[in-house]
Amino acid sequence: MIISHVDEIADGPADVQGDGWRSLRFGLSGDGLGYTMTETTVAAGTDHVLWYKHHIEACYCIEGTGEIVELETGRRHAIRPGAFYALDRHDRHRFIAIDRMRLICVFRPALAGNETHDSDGAYPA
Repeated sequence: MIISHVDEIADGPADVQGDGWRSLRFGLSGDGLGYTMTETTVAAGTDHVLWYKHHIEACYCIEGTGEIVELETGRRHAIRPGAFYALDRHDRHRFIAIDRMRLICVFRPALAGNETHDSDGAYPA
């Protein structure tokens, strides 16, 4: 059985932050679950172009409003509390946070811990 608490993760190696976002990560690859769950916070007024080349991601919004733009098609999707979305085809997308947002996300395969996306979608080891 694996038990953890956000207080044990905050400010440690599984607390990963970037420009306008923070990802608290539970169930890393070393735990053997095959997936990682995160609590991700995105700052109000931020705009991120993302591509998860090595992971499938599913998210559930619990706070705030924003928008996802599918870069391949230009389709726009409003995101608000209660919205679920899955990047099931390694979709290149733009994530716009209108308000401060909180999302519960699941990554498959599991994250090693400190990966961050970069402009080409690579995850450094």
